[in-house]
Amino acid sequence: MIIEVNDWQNPGLEGIHDIWDGNVSGIPPRDIIPLRKADERIGGSALRVNPDKIVAVVKAHDRDRNAPFAAPDENARAIAGHLLDFFSHEVKQNRLPPSLLPLQSGVGNVANAVLEGLNEGPFENLVGYSEVIQDGMLAMLDSGRMRVASATSFSLSPDAAEEINNRMDFFRTKIILRQQDVSNSPGVIRRLGCIAMNGMIEADIYGNVNSTRVMGSKMMNGIGGSGDFARSSYLSIFLSPSTAKGGKISAIVPMAAHVDHIMQDTQIFVTERGLADLRGLSPVQRAQKIITNCAHPDYQPMLQDYFDRARKESFGKHTPHLLQEALSWHQRFVETGSMVPA
Repeated sequence: MIIEVNDWQNPGLEGIHDIWDGNVSGIPPRDIIPLRKADERIGGSALRVNPDKIVAVVKAHDRDRNAPFAAPDENARAIAGHLLDFFSHEVKQNRLPPSLLPLQSGVGNVANAVLEGLNEGPFENLVGYSEVIQDGMLAMLDSGRMRVASATSFSLSPDAAEEINNRMDFFRTKIILRQQDVSNSPGVIRRLGCIAMNGMIEADIYGNVNSTRVMGSKMMNGIGGSGDFARSSYLSIFLSPSTAKGGKISAIVPMAAHVDHIMQDTQIFVTERGLADLRGLSPVQRAQKIITNCAHPDYQPMLQDYFDRARKESFGKHTPHLLQEALSWHQRFVETGSMVPA
């Protein structure tokens, strides 16, 4: 083993971790993770190793290499507004408690905008249960809007990393860092009833989500923990502006060029155009709701035309598709640089 000692990190980090060793061997079967509340501690604050296995100690003085997040734009704020309205409605309908449920948030500018909206919204005493803590969640902890956040790691802008490092005595009482197999445990996520909020590259009209590959082939990012949370959470929400590349790409397409999350694991879609609540709907009903509520006006007529023709001409009627056209939007972009027909 090689141990790195990074003295840029504040020594006040000691005690922030909750390391549970219920499966020391790593071989199944494993113990049931005894975590019933997001702010509960079930392990110790240190990882113990056999000193005889340590072959070197490396000294370092390096901060994390993260890029700054862009300030939320008009589209990101609109997405956040739609989502806050949805949460308020769910509370009024007694489907969510006034302090909501443990919040999971993906990484990125849109996710940060949603957290910023929550920080300014009507909900109090919030709790975070996520894989990653980023700037928006840190601001909620600082303001008191969120009382505790549980995660495995940080993904912070340089300014936020400096802030938390300088004020570790404050943040250590509000943050719990766990190993990933606890933070992302499907059983724990289901038990806590999390609200999963993740970004996407694109979704097709039935709600299959591509989170990782542009045009189905070019790697944009990894899937992270979005699959763990999307499938196991009480609410599975996906967020995106309705277009990218200055309107040349639609985030809502006839068929996703790559699928990371199947339609059975997705419930709510939000773009700056609106929110589509798909719970309890058939595939055809889902498609119409996504086209009507989430698609950009430049692409909405094209999607409606595709969907209407697919319902009449496709091989089956459950999830109608025109196979010769289903991926034509992606092919058009590859050939011309835009999904919009010339």
